[in-house]
Amino acid sequence: MGGLAAGRVERTEHDYADWERRIDAMAVLLFGIKGGARRITVDEHRRAIESLPPAAYDSMAYYEKWIVALTQCLLQRGLISTGQLARKMAEVESRGRG
Repeated sequence: MGGLAAGRVERTEHDYADWERRIDAMAVLLFGIKGGARRITVDEHRRAIESLPPAAYDSMAYYEKWIVALTQCLLQRGLISTGQLARKMAEVESRGRG
């Protein structure tokens, strides 16, 4: 976690899953990196990641932390509501059953 000794970073290339690519693309759009409107800042996103409870932080993969943090930023800025989020999550879950 931020500022704590973590040992050596292994710099290896790997293939990204489609969902990881989508999260990265979503972040690029929300940060306004490609010239669009900036909806959230990189600093907000980083703060949201660093605010995760230690147990959650330790149990999540890199892009899992990203999607949780992006969601928190969108909710805090009022860009989405909890109701909208719940409806979309239910829709996606039902796709997996069908």
